[in-house]
Amino acid sequence: MILKFTKPYSGYIIFALILMLLELAVELSLPVILSQIINEGILKNDLNQTFFYLGLLLVLSIAAFICGIINSFVASHVCHGFSYDLREALFQHIQKFSLATLERFSTSSIITRLTSDVIACEMVLFMSLRIMLRAPLLVIGSIIMSFMVAPHLAVYLLIGSPIIFIFLYISARSGMKLFKRVQKELDGVNRTIQQNLSSVRMIRANLSGAYETSKFESTSTLLKNDTVKALKLMERILPFLLIVMNIALLIVIYMGAKDVTQNALNVGALVAVINYALRMQGGFSMFAFIIIAFSRAKASSDRMTEVLETPVDEDLSETNIQPHAGGVSVEFIDVDFKYPLSHRNVLENINFKVNAGEKFVVMGATGSGKSAMLSLIPRMYEPTKGQILIDGKDIKEYQESYLREMIGYVPQKNTLFTGTVFDNIIFGNQLASESEVMRATEIAQIHDNIMDFDQQYKTRVGQEGVNLSGGQKQRIAIARAIIREPNILILDDSTSALDIHTESKLFNTLQQLPMTRIIVSQKIETAKTADHILLLDQGKVVGFGDHATLLKTSELYQQINDSQERGEVGA
Repeated sequence: MILKFTKPYSGYIIFALILMLLELAVELSLPVILSQIINEGILKNDLNQTFFYLGLLLVLSIAAFICGIINSFVASHVCHGFSYDLREALFQHIQKFSLATLERFSTSSIITRLTSDVIACEMVLFMSLRIMLRAPLLVIGSIIMSFMVAPHLAVYLLIGSPIIFIFLYISARSGMKLFKRVQKELDGVNRTIQQNLSSVRMIRANLSGAYETSKFESTSTLLKNDTVKALKLMERILPFLLIVMNIALLIVIYMGAKDVTQNALNVGALVAVINYALRMQGGFSMFAFIIIAFSRAKASSDRMTEVLETPVDEDLSETNIQPHAGGVSVEFIDVDFKYPLSHRNVLENINFKVNAGEKFVVMGATGSGKSAMLSLIPRMYEPTKGQILIDGKDIKEYQESYLREMIGYVPQKNTLFTGTVFDNIIFGNQLASESEVMRATEIAQIHDNIMDFDQQYKTRVGQEGVNLSGGQKQRIAIARAIIREPNILILDDSTSALDIHTESKLFNTLQQLPMTRIIVSQKIETAKTADHILLLDQGKVVGFGDHATLLKTSELYQQINDSQERGEVGA
């Protein structure tokens, strides 16, 4: 499957192979010319013949050098284009994965496949255009030319070749298995580094540096051990090749010298066969490097093929529904849900309806299924059972892109990107003007804070918003959702870091916007002004109604209300 990415460069590949064959043809002709210099020039004291063949040798060597240089340039162009196209295809394919599919691959594994695995295949392609085909052709060509010059000596070179090829085949098979393990261990090291860097504050706060170092050393040791095993296997190849070829070469020299003394063979022919033997040795030596690269690339190719062959969720729905401004209704009908890798339902028999333009608050303990329920609305996951309706239509009838255009979603974990504050906000709407950005930040109650920054909207945001407070990150994420002007605004516990005064101003401003608001919150103050409140416990609805209704009908809601009121009095 990976090879299809070389098709756009077929012309360049053919040109590179022609250049390689020309270079090889010249190299195979050089020992014959050297033989002629000795036999026709030096031994006969004929300077004209000597200089003629020396000139021919020089011209052909220059021609081979030029072919080699051009071949390298062409091969580089092909390889860089191939790796760019392959990496782009992998990235585009991964972008289409559902969250359920993404859970099959760890982030570190995906990064490794997009980087080192692509590079491994790129290197093998370059070697293919330079030496991978050249090496076997050089060996075969040297044997053929040796038979043309001195058949009885060429037999000794031929006998050693099958032994070497069998050894190379066995080594290659073993190497592929080992390098596959190496790539998996590399995923583990990358995963450990990624987790460590993303949690550096927590690690330092809990004095867990020694534990993290120990964990890294453990994964790194596994990688080192498997890499050493693979390289040890590969390192055996070259000595074995040299032993077999040197034995064959010694036999050729011994038998050839005997023939020369008996006038059964001329010196030039012996020199030519020795040259071909040395070229065979060079060709076999290339195999050692080829097998290392190919074994690694085969493992990498399999991993990338796994990604490319993973089916994506095709959006085949067709809808003639025209977008319209304002809030829309959301309804859950008998919805069950469990995560793809789990056997236990996270949500069971969820039924409720949010009318267009309402403020709808979801409450419940940690792990009660609040975030899971909200993730079903933009189809991050599919419900195991039941139906979800938006504006009276099943969400499966909407094109996925259109459905998500309707929704401004702020997840529980706020994600900010490296770049400016302005860049992070317009991520929600790339066509937004500066005035629209400012309006969104004013609604999100973050505009004044941004204006206090040294560079205001051009202030750089560190990785994952490391230079911002929790409340600032939440409000920038809310502004990013608001700028989309969605029909439905989903806030998944996205105001937890805000003080009561700021949160109150935010919700009062949101109240004026023509959108349906679905909010996860643990604060009774937020719930008091909701049109409806949904109370979840262990994935089931245990209460539904407004604040006054739940105070009368739900013991759990009463407990939450009483505990927060006591806290306020105590404060």
